[in-house]
Amino acid sequence: MSCKSTKVAPSVDFDHSCSDSVEYLTLNFGPFETVHRWRRLPPCDEFVGARRSKHTVVAYRDAIYVFGGDNGKNMLNDLLRFDVKDCSWCRAFTTGTPPAPRYHHSAVVYGSSMFVFGGYTGDIYSNSNLKNKNDLFEYKFATGQWTEWKVEGSLPVARSAHGATVYDDKLWIFAGYDGNARLNDMWTISLQDREHACWEEIDQSGEIPPSCCNFPVAVCRDKMFVFSGQSGAKITNNLFQFEFKGHMWTRIPTEHLLRGSPPPPQRRYGHTMVAFDRHLYVFGGAADNTLPNELHCYDVDSQTWEVIQPSLDSEVHCKKVKDIFLEKRCKIWNGRLFHAAAVIQDAMYIFGGTVDNNVRSGEMYRFQFSSYPKCTLHEDYGKLWENRQFCDVEFILGEREERVLGHIAIVTARCQWLRKKILQARDRQRQVRGDEAPSGGPKDIPAGNRPSSSPPLLEVSIREAEAQPFEVLMQFLYTDKIQYPRRGHVQDVLLIMDVYKLALSFKLSRLEQLCVQYIEASVDLQNVLSVCENANKLQLDQLKEHCLNFVVKESHFNQVIMTKEFEHLSTPLIVEIVRRKQQPPPRLYSDQPVDIGTSLVQDMKAYLEGGGLEFCNIVLLLDGHPQPAHQAILAARSSYFEAMFRSFMPEDGQVNISIGEMVPSKQAFESMLRYIYYGDVNMPPEDSLYLFSAPYYYGFSNNRLQAYCKQNLEMNVTVENVLQILEAADKTQALDMKKHCLHIIVHQFIKVSKLPNLRSLSQLLLLDIIESLATHISDKQCAEMCSDI
Repeated sequence: MSCKSTKVAPSVDFDHSCSDSVEYLTLNFGPFETVHRWRRLPPCDEFVGARRSKHTVVAYRDAIYVFGGDNGKNMLNDLLRFDVKDCSWCRAFTTGTPPAPRYHHSAVVYGSSMFVFGGYTGDIYSNSNLKNKNDLFEYKFATGQWTEWKVEGSLPVARSAHGATVYDDKLWIFAGYDGNARLNDMWTISLQDREHACWEEIDQSGEIPPSCCNFPVAVCRDKMFVFSGQSGAKITNNLFQFEFKGHMWTRIPTEHLLRGSPPPPQRRYGHTMVAFDRHLYVFGGAADNTLPNELHCYDVDSQTWEVIQPSLDSEVHCKKVKDIFLEKRCKIWNGRLFHAAAVIQDAMYIFGGTVDNNVRSGEMYRFQFSSYPKCTLHEDYGKLWENRQFCDVEFILGEREERVLGHIAIVTARCQWLRKKILQARDRQRQVRGDEAPSGGPKDIPAGNRPSSSPPLLEVSIREAEAQPFEVLMQFLYTDKIQYPRRGHVQDVLLIMDVYKLALSFKLSRLEQLCVQYIEASVDLQNVLSVCENANKLQLDQLKEHCLNFVVKESHFNQVIMTKEFEHLSTPLIVEIVRRKQQPPPRLYSDQPVDIGTSLVQDMKAYLEGGGLEFCNIVLLLDGHPQPAHQAILAARSSYFEAMFRSFMPEDGQVNISIGEMVPSKQAFESMLRYIYYGDVNMPPEDSLYLFSAPYYYGFSNNRLQAYCKQNLEMNVTVENVLQILEAADKTQALDMKKHCLHIIVHQFIKVSKLPNLRSLSQLLLLDIIESLATHISDKQCAEMCSDI
């Protein structure tokens, strides 16, 4: 095998064992944990500590520390330690006076100490001396010393079931229950200097969460998040974020989520929420008298929820069995409430809690996170729209003939109505020029779209659209999103109504649904009449119906009719409102499913698979074989193509494809195109070897593709595909993967020897296999093979 240099991503390691000191791509192939796998760890032995709920857990180095809680009879104040490497339990070493037995307290880690605040103490067995606390204790992990902080000055009201976190060297306490009422105040104390520490109440602003208790908090992207909890009649499944710098709360709206897309978790209390990377993970709790066991994930960047599906090898699953008792034991583990969770490295650990029939648990579970970089498909196309580079179409809008630039590839992929307009304009342009197709250029690109040194913009006139709503519609085509209207701002809502009118005209079902949900969520007492009048004017019956029903609600009607806006309302609308109040129409229920339209991913997939062939304007050459493509899409997703097309566009419109000095296989090239066009990361393992360095070479926004390639290789090398992966590893100089493949071939040689691909291997690779067999096969294996032959 020759020592050949290859370009690799800067984050990978190198093997310098070659005599010529040539750099080799290595994936550090070795032990790994399946992504999204639940694993049941050894439960806490009763001799170490009791089963419990309403306790806390914190993570410090490679250990989980459990403090307090209750075992169903008594409150606890023992401190347990679980070593995540050895998977062993013990009692943590302690000296000094620990906090009194308690539950519903909080515990956080700062530096090399754990801080415990508040909680509910007393003797629950005899129902005596029960009270909330506002004391603060420190436990030093190094010495095992418990110390109470005696703080002068004003103190937070004693409380339990509150939220706590550490940020900017301070402990932050929010809300909880003081024994009489739920709270929503916030206090902070510096943990840097015990001698001068004092509590400070925070002046909060914005959409402050309602008074609540039994909720979790988590810090992500320098913000604190609060989800659901017990708020009496106000309990919701709202997610709130708190900005530490400005002390500002914001409710994160979920009304923009399309019907059919994953909804947020049900409202609940007694659940956990932890942060990892850009995600928040919510598990368990009590949700409307049930104990759900799904794991919900919130992406802070995209503001979307999803339910995480456990991996097939999760130890909390089992196959169906005939024995009813075993089936009950084996089915996916029970939901629970008042458990506790913490994160160590790339895994979440959940301990204890209350399960069915009010039973306390002593179980420990581990969940393996995925740490893939986020998909930047929507952001990349969004930047293309914002920058307006490589535009090839100009829309002339309304009576004032305002002009908006765009990209034919994106627009024709997303909207059939605009596609027809563009085709009509292109035909007219050809007729004016008097030629059917420009001469020259690559034959594989349809006529009319071949690149030239300064291609003229295609002009498309759309009289029925004004510029401002059309630009919002264009933003949707590129990103699948529209800007959420400012709450209570009439002009914003009216703008989205104009966008909705366009969506109906252009037959964009997905945008229709978005607009309706955005507008309905933004209608309030101040703007409902304006929205209703505009809906009536634009003949938007669904929105008008929503406004009328809003007005005639018992809690709204008197307030609305007393406004000046009501006096200036058109007479027919006033009559409709009065009649609606006197005689509400019967509610009509439709069983017809709502058409939510197609997504950006779905549209770009169809475009790559042939739907966009007539709009191709570039040719990619793979080992001399042409593949028509779209300049704007390639430039949006790859800084390599963006720089090429901006600075030194090939005159013939043809680009040779390689990854460094290596030409990928046709199959791997097709996998890369799928990733570029619509973010697909599903591919055979051998493609992953070819594409491992592609994010670096082609300048993709992040290493998401590389992360999936690595996982794909780790999990999917089998006897059936080992020879293909061996060839790819040899070609890409991935030595550790090549060694892994040879290891599988040696130990499964009888099966591998029957594969037809073995005969098509190169002579050098066959020699590598023979050498590995000679080096590693045992006498016993040799005898077995001979007898088999």
